[in-house]
Amino acid sequence: MNGMAAMVGRRAMLVLGAGALGLTVAGRQAGRGDGGAPWRWGVDYGPATDPVLARQLDLLVLEPDHPRAIDRLRGPGGLLLGYVSLGEVQKARPYFAALDRAGALRAPNPHWPEARHADLRHPAWRAALLDSVVPAILARGYDGIFMDTLDNAEAMEQADPIGSKGMVAAGAALVAALRARFPGIRLMLNRGYAALPEVAPHIDYLLGESMASRWSFADKRYEMLSDSDWAWQAARLRAAKARHPDLVLTTLDYWDPADRRTVVALYARERAAGFSPYVATLALDHLVAEPAG
Repeated sequence: MNGMAAMVGRRAMLVLGAGALGLTVAGRQAGRGDGGAPWRWGVDYGPATDPVLARQLDLLVLEPDHPRAIDRLRGPGGLLLGYVSLGEVQKARPYFAALDRAGALRAPNPHWPEARHADLRHPAWRAALLDSVVPAILARGYDGIFMDTLDNAEAMEQADPIGSKGMVAAGAALVAALRARFPGIRLMLNRGYAALPEVAPHIDYLLGESMASRWSFADKRYEMLSDSDWAWQAARLRAAKARHPDLVLTTLDYWDPADRRTVVALYARERAAGFSPYVATLALDHLVAEPAG
């Protein structure tokens, strides 16, 4: 998921899944909100988040570069996380040019050429995240960060085993460094399965994106994934929770909200498996309320 709406879709192309719950978050049980209601979370990278829907959530991921006051979006006991892409940098980011000059950026993402892959081994990228990018997000009042595109490290190593050697290990070390530098903040990770055995103890929330459903770029429609695809991702998320029992496992599915029956079924399926789900449109540019069962 990317902070800019156009960047979001590429991760929906990947076929991956979810796990089980348990952790006290801001005085609440991770699987339950106030009054025994399900623990709820959401994502909105748009510039005008609906405050009524936002305040109903226990955790909300936002694009931090939108100029706005965020306190009105925080419900009682709720947490707000700012988006950070670990594995690539979009040209619109204010730190893009400096990283490019330092040689920390690599080839453009072939699906989204306005973004360049980041070399997670490069000291300039590490320094930018630790000393500038994340502190700026926290200074805006966020409780932590949502870390995206760590999967890029594995993809780069597979595509170029020699030139990208050590990329996954560098990604894992970067997450550990973020935890060490900011021990009190909340860290949420989207997938990053190759690094997850090392990363799991350092994070608070783990996301399985495109768990049961996704957007098909080839067919230009939403589609369901196979049970084996779901199970593949679920196994990895559950393995992470076995390594770090306090880890909260969440899922993100994509579907047309007008198809209420399918959306209700997606929520029910993920909750029955012990996950905290959110179902949204591909753009992730506004909050989509969960329909009443």
